[in-house]
Amino acid sequence: MCLFQVIRKAFTEEKHVSTKTSAADLVTETDRLVEDLIISELRKQFPSHKFISEEATAAGAKCELTASPTWIIDPIDGTCNFVHRFPNVAVSIGFAVHQELEFGVVHHCMEERLYMARRGHGAFCNTQRLYVSKETELSKALILTEIGSKRDPATLKLLLGNMEQLLLAKAHGVRVIGSSTLALCHLAAGAADAYYQFGLHCWDLAAATVIIREAGGIVMDTTGGPLNLMARRVVAAGTRKMATLVAQALQPINYGQDDQA
Repeated sequence: MCLFQVIRKAFTEEKHVSTKTSAADLVTETDRLVEDLIISELRKQFPSHKFISEEATAAGAKCELTASPTWIIDPIDGTCNFVHRFPNVAVSIGFAVHQELEFGVVHHCMEERLYMARRGHGAFCNTQRLYVSKETELSKALILTEIGSKRDPATLKLLLGNMEQLLLAKAHGVRVIGSSTLALCHLAAGAADAYYQFGLHCWDLAAATVIIREAGGIVMDTTGGPLNLMARRVVAAGTRKMATLVAQALQPINYGQDDQA
């Protein structure tokens, strides 16, 4: 049984659910099983490569992106969705060399959609070439984001305030689908105009960053500078103007860095 079949089978079954950093930060036995399957297969082919993966990091493994060839893995993005049988669930695998993202693959497990891109070779969903939206006006934008697992009052105030600012700027809407990876892929496919988030991890972002860039889009830091994969913050859009407008509307939320945890 392949790993996608494992996920689809487990999707409909009762699950043993544990928490990590908060009551909203969930993990299941399927997350761990899928991660082990991915890493064991990749290690057979590439024994000298390094790995950054969600559940290994949660268990105490060092999260460090070096010059070495490195696989960056989220075995199930949208675990809360997975637990509740809400179908936005994906496997995300990115690959970097010399700290440069080279290719990414995201599989939407419930809809048999495979998003993929290699640097310099374009982005695709199954066989269809992907292109981002070229919208530049915030008042015409559909914007995607995620809530995240940090729910203290101060964080929630900033999070909801950022949504309010974008809605006051007359954005068409702000959507939350429960999977950062799939939201970013929707952006790459032109189904949304921008995405932002504070608190996501490098494994949420690595594969989809390549896909967005190869679809013609922009992925950058919320400060307006270059993306720092470890900084746990991002703005992405079809155009630099749109990305800048969204970034300027946001109040920062500090989550620290993945490589300093």
